[in-house]
Amino acid sequence: MHEAATLPLIQTIPDCCRTCYQCVRECPAKAIRIIDGQAEVIPDRCIGCGNCVRECHQHAKVPIGAADEIRQLLASKSRVAAIIAPSFPAEFPDLEYPLLVGMLRQLDFDLVNEVGFGADLVALEYRKLLDQENGRKYIATTCPGILSYVEKYHPDLVPFLAPIVSPMVAAARVLRELHGEELKIVFVGPCLAKRREAQSNSLNGEVTQAITFAELRMLFEKAEILPQNAAPSEFDPPHAGMGAIFPIKRGLLQASSIGEDLVVNNVISAGGSTSFVEAIKEFEADNMDVRLLEVLCCNGCIMGAGMTSECTLFSRRAKISHFVKQRIDLLDLDQWKSDMEQFAPLDLARTFTSQDQRTPMPSKEELASILQRMGKFRPEDELNCGACGYETCIEHAIAVHMGLAESEMCLPYSIEQLHRTVEELNVSHQELASAQEALMQSEKLASMGQLAAGIAHEINNPLGVVLMYAHLLLEEAGANQDLREDLQMVVDEADRCKKIVAGLLDFARQNRVVRAPTDVRLLIDRTLRALPPPADIEIESDYHTSDTDAELDRDQIIQVLTNLVTNAYTAMPEGGRLAIVVEGDEHQLSIHIADSGIGIPPENREKIFHPFFTTKQIGKGTGLGLAVTYGIVKMHRGSIECTSNADPLEGPTGTTFTVVLPRKDELFPNEDFAEIGPG
Repeated sequence: MHEAATLPLIQTIPDCCRTCYQCVRECPAKAIRIIDGQAEVIPDRCIGCGNCVRECHQHAKVPIGAADEIRQLLASKSRVAAIIAPSFPAEFPDLEYPLLVGMLRQLDFDLVNEVGFGADLVALEYRKLLDQENGRKYIATTCPGILSYVEKYHPDLVPFLAPIVSPMVAAARVLRELHGEELKIVFVGPCLAKRREAQSNSLNGEVTQAITFAELRMLFEKAEILPQNAAPSEFDPPHAGMGAIFPIKRGLLQASSIGEDLVVNNVISAGGSTSFVEAIKEFEADNMDVRLLEVLCCNGCIMGAGMTSECTLFSRRAKISHFVKQRIDLLDLDQWKSDMEQFAPLDLARTFTSQDQRTPMPSKEELASILQRMGKFRPEDELNCGACGYETCIEHAIAVHMGLAESEMCLPYSIEQLHRTVEELNVSHQELASAQEALMQSEKLASMGQLAAGIAHEINNPLGVVLMYAHLLLEEAGANQDLREDLQMVVDEADRCKKIVAGLLDFARQNRVVRAPTDVRLLIDRTLRALPPPADIEIESDYHTSDTDAELDRDQIIQVLTNLVTNAYTAMPEGGRLAIVVEGDEHQLSIHIADSGIGIPPENREKIFHPFFTTKQIGKGTGLGLAVTYGIVKMHRGSIECTSNADPLEGPTGTTFTVVLPRKDELFPNEDFAEIGPG
């Protein structure tokens, strides 16, 4: 037999749990632990109220039943009695009770009795208790969930628990008095916590087992027992009186003839997960001047988690009221009084023990540390939105300290982390796209290098012979002007071919980014000294940052600057202004090279970095300069962009190239990024 304190009542179906934290939110004992996003019930902390079962719309919380044990018990040679909770009319609203009793007998129960008679005896005990003029205050003990809650979370209130058994135990003691101690007794009702109460060590097995109405329906279905096939039968005596009203909230008070006088205020009744928690707190704080606090985990037993009825609260209440009225009208009052007198001496006392599940509160430092892990650095960061299942961020942090919750349960924190992750992924995506773009460019240039390597030697030798003989013929041409012009044309075109081949050979050589600390200001000055501007072009340099150092390949960046400045000069045939502006932050440098030239038409802007694309006249350019520039910038893990206006109607014409270079290669430190050319 399980110990009552550890008997698991509810299990989680992992595949159904959707991490909505509804069970956490609705659990008055905070007995739900979240591990890796899964909610599980902690048996030692669970009070069996069943709120998590009722409120889980994914049906991830399932009661652990005892139907198999009941089948084995009924198949044994033991004499077995079923005691039925008085809430059965709300569970079987369309079934006349004699048919229900008949179906139970068909299941092989030897006796079928009403717990309502036990409730009559318990009501009498409460009446006697309050008639004592001792000034003591009590908490009613008819609800096993409340018992468990007090023992676990308010153990200082254990002495205030009314020392009276529940109607279930009272009914069991009556049956044992009538039929002997060998009788096996099975309770059938709406409450999950009754299983733990039945197997409590302090009751010594007076109730053999407890099942819910839902399990009873399963037993009927398994045995193929239908109402139309059952023989109507009456409950075995003794029969219930007003105790049958117990499952309705305040039913104990009415059955005991105890009035909840709002003026005298010596009795307070409350029900529901929120109300009972607050009521017990107020009772412990001594804010209640009452003799009896009657509290239930549910809004009456008719709303227990072990019921399958889909009727509303008031519909169920009406069913109970109608049944009780009908039974009282038909009750043999003299026999009932005789039964009450017969069992008046029956011992209905019991004791309770502390099962303290309170845990030490975290220190202020520990609490602050946990809150910071959830992104709560200031009081205004504590939104108390309740999305985690806890009413406040402080309660959530305490639960994390207790090992019941995870920081990730905080929805605002998780959303913030998600946004941060998305931003990081976006940065990574951009870096990957940049690397991919650079790789594609490298592959293009490498293919060109392989082509150049294959043809350079084949072309250079015959080209050199052509040039040599063309110059010899030019010297011998003498005064023949027509011949000299033709020969000069041959020389010029051969020279142009030689330049093209030389440009191709630049791609054929191996290119690596060899980074070294470099002052970009010095590189710009060196480039401008090597490329003095034409007389009608004005140059202006402007540095918006004092730190112009970066880890770069000096020769390659000089080549980039040379190509861009040369193109800028070419774009200003009638003169103009060239502005070089350098900006930067701690991570990167930006070099803007802007000319006031003719601009680049929109249809050409997407092609300017393609190899061999040029708008210059034949013989004036190879179309390789910007392609090389683009490749070098990408190998430095930088970016190059072009903005241009070629239409005077839209404003001043001109082109600006912006080169952005990282100060350090943080992605691949101390490694070459790419190798261009044949391998």
